[in-house]
Amino acid sequence: MKRRGEEDQEDQEGREMDEKSGRSESLLTSRQALVLKMRRQGLSQQEVAEVLGTTRSNVSILEKRALVNVGRARATLKEWTMIQAPVSITVPAGTDLFEVPALVFAEADRSGIKLDVGSVDIVVQIRSKAPKALKKRVVIRGLQVAVTEEGTVLVLEADPE
Repeated sequence: MKRRGEEDQEDQEGREMDEKSGRSESLLTSRQALVLKMRRQGLSQQEVAEVLGTTRSNVSILEKRALVNVGRARATLKEWTMIQAPVSITVPAGTDLFEVPALVFAEADRSGIKLDVGSVDIVVQIRSKAPKALKKRVVIRGLQVAVTEEGTVLVLEADPE
């Protein structure tokens, strides 16, 4: 059975192999990517461990770290997309949720961007992407709503100040 230090060493060795092979631009080590690929193919953690010649515990740690990295990458891409969006609206706390679509449409119109969504779609997206920012139909934490050049509406909870 491997100890924590051995698991960290194996993860570090995966990073070093990635740097030598040119994969250093990825947030995943080659070992993490391999574990995720095998898990997507339906293998259990124990089966992956047997194939890789390691422990199930190590596979679990590699998978967990990989999924954290994937989550961070997704969040970073969404934030970057919002930064680049030509339309960005800050919706302050106290705003009625049903007023937000009109604000979004007005800003999109000013920027010459056509939206393929309706008011209900925007409300549903806000409710699903930032449920903790709402109390019934009132925004209780600020929201950031952005519209891309393609007309995609994005929602993030505004950073607490």
